[in-house]
Amino acid sequence: MSSAFFTVHRDLDREGPGEAADVHWALDVAGTPEDARILDAACGPGADMVTLAKARPSADVLGVEKQAHFVEAANARVAAFGDRVRALEGSYMELDGSFDLIWCAGAVYFHGIGPVLDTWAKHLNPGGAVAFSEPAWLIDPPSDAARAFWGDEYPTKSEDGVRDQIHAAGWGVVGQRWIVDVPWANYYGPMIARLDMLENSDPSEDLQAAIAQSRDEIAKWQAAREEVAYSLFVVRPT
Repeated sequence: MSSAFFTVHRDLDREGPGEAADVHWALDVAGTPEDARILDAACGPGADMVTLAKARPSADVLGVEKQAHFVEAANARVAAFGDRVRALEGSYMELDGSFDLIWCAGAVYFHGIGPVLDTWAKHLNPGGAVAFSEPAWLIDPPSDAARAFWGDEYPTKSEDGVRDQIHAAGWGVVGQRWIVDVPWANYYGPMIARLDMLENSDPSEDLQAAIAQSRDEIAKWQAAREEVAYSLFVVRPT
């Protein structure tokens, strides 16, 4: 991704749709213990790490993230929790240790459900679970506006299609929840404010292009906001 893309995304509260209620739901459905070891895979700037740490005050929370500036932002954000909450630079496909819960908001698609779950199965404690969100059609068949939002970049499928991939990997679904509308506004609202600020800063040509691309994405979401969704699953190996 270009430096202009990261300029647009720098200093945002989060790097994808979500809200604290999604995290609390996953912790409860998974039965994650109070003293759990939790991984936030592709943690971005650490919004969900804060929620995880507050929801489980005795837990050890580790964030893993490829982008160094997000790791820096996440560690600054969770510093008040002390050594039990921290972020490291690295790939969620190359882990050390084992966890009671692996949380991943909207990033499994980079490697695919099967390969990711195969990798993470080796890093779950007995009784542990994975919670991850995946692009999925809330209404099937989707409208043209919803198709236009996702385009060809994401391997969007029906909820049943996601479940089929989970089952094919040898995992069972413990619970499912839709991430739609308000969690997306939590992401795009601050981005709109940042785009306005950047446009007033005499942006370079590359940055102008990145701003225009983000505004186009937001406009496409606004045109289909009741349909554009992630499907959040809590899963365990069978």
